[in-house]
Amino acid sequence: MSKFLNVLTASAVAASVLATPVMAEKLGLGRPASDDEIAAWDIDIRPDGQGLPEGSGSVMDGEDLYMDQCSVCHGVFGEAEGRWPVLAGGDGSLSDDRPVKTIGSYWPYLSTVWDYVHRAMPFGDAQSLSNDEVYAITAYLMYLNYLVEDDFVLSKENFLEVRMPNEENFFMDDRADAELVAFAKSEVCMSDCKDNVEITARAAIVDVTPEDADAREARAARLGVDVSEGDEEASATEEEGAEEAAASTTAEGAEQELDMALVAEGEKVFKRCAACHQVGEGAKDRVGPVLNGVMDAPFGHVEGFRYSKGLLDMADEGMVWTEENMAEFLKKPRGYIKRTKMSFAGLRKDEEIAAVIEYLKSFPE
Repeated sequence: MSKFLNVLTASAVAASVLATPVMAEKLGLGRPASDDEIAAWDIDIRPDGQGLPEGSGSVMDGEDLYMDQCSVCHGVFGEAEGRWPVLAGGDGSLSDDRPVKTIGSYWPYLSTVWDYVHRAMPFGDAQSLSNDEVYAITAYLMYLNYLVEDDFVLSKENFLEVRMPNEENFFMDDRADAELVAFAKSEVCMSDCKDNVEITARAAIVDVTPEDADAREARAARLGVDVSEGDEEASATEEEGAEEAAASTTAEGAEQELDMALVAEGEKVFKRCAACHQVGEGAKDRVGPVLNGVMDAPFGHVEGFRYSKGLLDMADEGMVWTEENMAEFLKKPRGYIKRTKMSFAGLRKDEEIAAVIEYLKSFPE
């Protein structure tokens, strides 16, 4: 045996002898955590409500907070921007090849929503929300998923009354008694178990892996959403605004004169609608139908758009969009049309409603 091997062997023996007492020593690092520190770290919320703080928040308050803090990533209605997570929709999609797993379609417990928003949101400024704000945002997310009405107020007292639609489809992990028993082998091969595997093609080459645009369109098709037009076209359409409206009105010889100051105000308010609706030349259906010519038009008049059953029922009754019923709809969409696809909670101010209607009137066709 060489001198090097002798030294190496001796070192290994010494290390093995000394390892146990050295690792057992107290290193003098750190200190016990105080009760206040433990309480500060203990922020998880359990499905049974353990850990929930006092507080409350309404859907209406949650809408404002969501628009300010969440919509830039998750979309105005939880539909998501880019590749950020979708928060609403996906009903009945869990058996699809590509299920849409959202708060309403998949999550089993409301406590997970509260816990995650409180712990990790908003992105880049985590744990900056007050308890009341977290309750409000959670309430609004429930509203986006058709779990509550727009006058709902969530609090610690009624938190456990909310049951998520997919809760019963979650169960304790039983793979040790099910799959493992069925597939485990008593004799496990450890060497020379299989001939070499040859890679004949790669997914990207044979076009198995979809590009981002294709994946987005496939998801949109499952949700009944048209996203074929880019955001650039939507932005350009919005910027044309009242100028296009005035020119169109003059060219068509409108029967009534528009209040252009009110049209301009309506253009500003309409930006809250532009995530789903387009108006003006070149406007296309998006999440919602194109709104050119909607005033004085029959309900459900846009050909090819998949309207909600509630709106189609009203169309069968011969309903026509007037200033009066449009105002009622914009004030509380779900109150006016049951199960409407439009998840927007509504405009609270009468002057905003009047301005949007005047703006829509400026696009007669």
